[in-house]
Amino acid sequence: MINRREFLRRSALSSVALTGLPVIGADNAAASATSETIVKTLYDSLTEAQRTSLVFAFDDPLRTKISNNWHITEQRIGSFLTADQNEMVKEIFLKAHSEEYADKVIGQVTHDSGQKGFGDSSIAIFGEPGTGKFQFVITGRHCTRRIDGDSVAGKAFGGPIFYGHAAEGFNESAEHKGNAYWYQAQSANKVFEMLDGKQRESALVEKEAPDNASTIQLKRQAGDLPGLAVADMTADQKTAVRGVLNDLLMPFREVDRTESMKLVEKAGFDDLHLTFYKEGDIGNDGVWDNWRLEGPHMVWYFRGAPHVHTWVHISDPETPREPRA
Repeated sequence: MINRREFLRRSALSSVALTGLPVIGADNAAASATSETIVKTLYDSLTEAQRTSLVFAFDDPLRTKISNNWHITEQRIGSFLTADQNEMVKEIFLKAHSEEYADKVIGQVTHDSGQKGFGDSSIAIFGEPGTGKFQFVITGRHCTRRIDGDSVAGKAFGGPIFYGHAAEGFNESAEHKGNAYWYQAQSANKVFEMLDGKQRESALVEKEAPDNASTIQLKRQAGDLPGLAVADMTADQKTAVRGVLNDLLMPFREVDRTESMKLVEKAGFDDLHLTFYKEGDIGNDGVWDNWRLEGPHMVWYFRGAPHVHTWVHISDPETPREPRA
């Protein structure tokens, strides 16, 4: 079995070879291998039988699908891939997240996947890595992540993603003890506490949004959005909303955080709306478990009851494309 350093080195070599540059610095480059370069190494390692099951045309409609609990291919990586290939998949996933949160996030996926752990995940590769047009997708319970090297124009994270956690079991307590993402809801609720009475009336609605892919269909017009508009907030409240965005993006790698914020700003920060849902308030404590930050070309829906499900879709306003259920 190759060790972690060796397959990172191979990823670096693959990346350098594609550029036609000398490979003298490949050993040093191994330390900075990206998810994209490791996807290329993984792709090159696949047997013909593995490729038949895991590799699809870039435009295959399966690439844009998303769900809260699904497997994009029938094969589970733990049994279908070699030990080395499984390590590559883990490294791809880890490097798609920030150093601060990577271990916590992979721990969440491992926990929620049951006895088989992270090995219960499934993957697919669309197109050919290294050609400028590809996407790697990993799925499982509470997980849809994409790695595309910016092959998908105008989509943060390469398209809609999903994350969640059932830390205490299917029905979590109001405190959501041990939940990897509950801090995000606490951040949003701090903004609610800053609102005056009239603002709270605008922000708080009765019925929660749907917990499926339809929830991240883009509205395209700010006037179609529920909740309180950022445009109607004070300067300090707007700063707090930016803090929520930062907290939402914190688990992910820097390149995705940066791209997401650029797209949000391009679509219009003041056009964002913040909505809290009375339905699903665990413990009836007025700490809103279900809430949503949404703009004409962005949805970040955090559903905390009975446990955390989070749906994310951020698009360039000039190139919208809808997710498939």
